[in-house]
Amino acid sequence: MTPDRLAEYAAASLPRYTSYPTAPHFAPLAEPEYRQWLLGIGAGDALSLYVHIPFCDHLCWYCGCHTAVTRAPGRLSRYVSGLEAEAALLAATMPAHGGVAALHLGGGTPTSVGPEGLARLFAALRQRFPFRSGAEIAIELDPRTLTPALADALAAGGVTRASLGVQEIDPAVQARIGRVQPREQVALAMALLRGVGIRAINLDLMYGLPGQTAAHAAASAAFAAELGADRVAVFGYAHVPWMKPAQQAIDTALLPGPAERLQQAEAAASALAVAGYQRIGLDHFALPGDSMARAAGEGALRRNFQGYTTDQAPVLLGLGASAIGRLPSGFAQNLPAERAWLAALAEGALPVARGRALSGEDRLRGHLIERFMCDLALDMAVIPEAVLRTAWPRLLPLLADGILAERAGQLCLTEEGRPFLRHVAAAFDAYLGTGGRHSAAA
Repeated sequence: MTPDRLAEYAAASLPRYTSYPTAPHFAPLAEPEYRQWLLGIGAGDALSLYVHIPFCDHLCWYCGCHTAVTRAPGRLSRYVSGLEAEAALLAATMPAHGGVAALHLGGGTPTSVGPEGLARLFAALRQRFPFRSGAEIAIELDPRTLTPALADALAAGGVTRASLGVQEIDPAVQARIGRVQPREQVALAMALLRGVGIRAINLDLMYGLPGQTAAHAAASAAFAAELGADRVAVFGYAHVPWMKPAQQAIDTALLPGPAERLQQAEAAASALAVAGYQRIGLDHFALPGDSMARAAGEGALRRNFQGYTTDQAPVLLGLGASAIGRLPSGFAQNLPAERAWLAALAEGALPVARGRALSGEDRLRGHLIERFMCDLALDMAVIPEAVLRTAWPRLLPLLADGILAERAGQLCLTEEGRPFLRHVAAAFDAYLGTGGRHSAAA
């Protein structure tokens, strides 16, 4: 592939395919319809809960999450009260189900509600939903704000896995993204977690940051391996200032170009491979004994709004402002504004704002996209002729450029084509080009 062609692929604007259809294609969803969707949950269906806590102590300039800066105890307590109310309302609306198999707390920084807020939240969720034995309870953490008291609260709440945001260890790059975080803080946070028995730890890294080089990315990956992280995610920075105004503080003149971004991603991948990590999907890495590595080897890897996951639950319920869930009938997203979300709950209404009922074709295309994003291959025999006919004009250039290969009746991603995995997924996207703006594909 020529350098110009490579740069063209890397610069393309594509969805991340954490859902299909993707969020820009959601439409207003009425509360009565959402109630009917909840009533359609099967008696044996396992649940996965995602709880969104949209607060941070500091705003990092690179962040693309739905979050706000606050340390006001009253506001944080009211938000936890809202989560308690939403959990009660959901539990009262739903029929009998198979119990909670996974809980993920994201944000923002979920620990911003403090030890007392976390204790209230865990108690409310366990009161309203039966948890299965062995349920994974995961949380996203900022190493800069983790304290012994918070670590104790997480252990008391039954947390089994934690994800720490590291992004980059070079101090100069950290300063350019508004997140100064000495590596010693990361090591201390991991020690705190392990000290209270939370031993499954993920570290999140980024490439494509202002002033970042391939050497920086490799050093950060080596640092993650040195700390013994079970999983490492290496995400590409998405510069979307039209959606996230805080990103306007980033010096765009220092942002690496498409070729440099690819070099950084591969430098991090190489460092992790040397350290013994297994490469999974587009941007994840895991030690061979980790459950994600096993799931990938068994064809059981899944993809949801948190990225790659081992969660097999057919129902995902989203709690909190802007949280997104997936039910058998479709996707549902809560009101994004904190005040509106709280106001709906105060009236006894489910705080849903928008969503997407899934058609048969949506389910089919979504399944094909998810399986390729996870398995890096598709048996051509399972692709309906009508779908293959519409996808083929997009697949042909990928075959010609060595991103894809045909092997024994399968469409397979080549190792050289891995950075362009989203291009293959996009070939099966019937809505491509009709939604919002997206980030660079590599």
